Amino acid sequence: MEKLKVVIADDEERICQLIQALIDWKYLGMELVGVAHNGIEAYEAVREQKPDILITDIRMPGFSGLELIEKVKDICPDMEVIIISGYAHFEYAQQAIRFGVGHYLLKPINKAELTETLEKLGKRISERQVSERDKQVLLEKAQKNDDEMRSRLLTMILKGEAFSVNAEILKAQYGIECRPGLIQPFCMKMDCEEDTLGCSSVSVLMEKSLEILDRNLSGKGLETIIEIQGFYCVGLLNYESRMQEEVRRLLKNALSQMELQKAIFKSVEFSMALGIPVRDVKELGRSGAEIPDLIRQRLVKGCGRLLEHQEDYMPLQSEKLLEKYVREITYAAEVMSTELADEAAIYLLEKVNEIKKPRGCDILELVYSAADVFTACIQIPNRAESLMAFRRQCEQCSDTEKLFEALRNFQQKYIREIEEKRENDRVRPIRKAKEYIQNHYGEPITLEEVSSEVGLSPTYFSVLFKKTEGEGFARYLIRVRIEQAKIFLRENNLPVTEICRKVGYNDLKHFTQTFEKITGVKPSTYRKLYG
Repeated sequence: MEKLKVVIADDEERICQLIQALIDWKYLGMELVGVAHNGIEAYEAVREQKPDILITDIRMPGFSGLELIEKVKDICPDMEVIIISGYAHFEYAQQAIRFGVGHYLLKPINKAELTETLEKLGKRISERQVSERDKQVLLEKAQKNDDEMRSRLLTMILKGEAFSVNAEILKAQYGIECRPGLIQPFCMKMDCEEDTLGCSSVSVLMEKSLEILDRNLSGKGLETIIEIQGFYCVGLLNYESRMQEEVRRLLKNALSQMELQKAIFKSVEFSMALGIPVRDVKELGRSGAEIPDLIRQRLVKGCGRLLEHQEDYMPLQSEKLLEKYVREITYAAEVMSTELADEAAIYLLEKVNEIKKPRGCDILELVYSAADVFTACIQIPNRAESLMAFRRQCEQCSDTEKLFEALRNFQQKYIREIEEKRENDRVRPIRKAKEYIQNHYGEPITLEEVSSEVGLSPTYFSVLFKKTEGEGFARYLIRVRIEQAKIFLRENNLPVTEICRKVGYNDLKHFTQTFEKITGVKPSTYRKLYG
């Protein structure tokens, strides 16, 4: 197989020399075909050599790393790109990821991490280049089936679903063969605001987290199965009993390395939960069932921790706490008050903060219940979908304060939406009535006629009109007619008697008196002054 071609681009010559020296290119099946010290040279090297991999600094003279990536992707759309970034280049790194860059390295460059990244890219490129034969297709299908079954098992662990397995079932159905010792489930959770960070950045961060876990756990006498599921990396560990403390140390190291990503991606938090180690595979379901509750304990203990089994916690007594919330939120919904809704949520938070050792899962369920009650009170459309979206948002909250802030924002959003809709419902018939008046002011229209036109009773229409416009229907109609009369007087030579009739008056004397009362002058005088 042909060697994979690599181009390096960095305005610092020593960085280029370092990358060349760190890597055993022959061992990786790669060949260095170009070194550039600015964006223009790098572009020409890519255009001439058509490399498989480009390693580039994020900032360079000529073309910046971002401009270079955007340009060379037109030439080599399948080329893999590794960006080199300092901690201060957060915005540039994020933008590069949006261009399709799937790998980044932080300065100073680490030999093991660079080698691992190149190996991973080399494997990806080779797999893309090699055509699959029938035998390979069958093998991949079998592997895919095993992967799907293992993924299903990990999903059950992540969701805390009850399941029962023994060693034979684990091997036959899930393709997992456990050696003597301990088996232990775990998961890593990343908390972030997806809308702020962006889907591409989330994907890259989760891949990076998986790489860190693999790097820390692989080749250490451990058997591991790990996969990404949304904002989680969930897995199983199988190891000799004597390694239990070593496993904890390795996981803590991995978590510390994940925390370094916060230097670039800011509002990101990482936590890890470790289930009880069991000797008998039959106990795996019991150990796995703890994982969801353990990872939610970050809401109480804080992120950046390895969360393990705990016995001492205080019950939340959710039903008692919700009694007052139900009363307050019901009234807030009746009067459409965001302030009162805030007070109801703050009351719950204060009561939770009074408990010395609460469980994070209980707090989360309390917030879910509060949202259920609120949506029932306010009767929002698509309630089930709204609650599901809210729960997904809550899953990304890293502490109790943010969780209750999410509840407050949820309440405010729907109260304001309903208030706006009600306001529109009030304004819509009045707007329609005003349009009708503008089109028929020259006719003998009445309040009853207009209210019928907009589908309201005369009494309610009269009250609503005055509340919306600040004046009664009759006064508004007179003002419209007089304004039209003023236009006729200014813009044409029609007799006043004709204008009187055109704006809906049959009595010239009444028209003249009304006009003078509103404008301060008679119609004829107004024409002389402004005509």
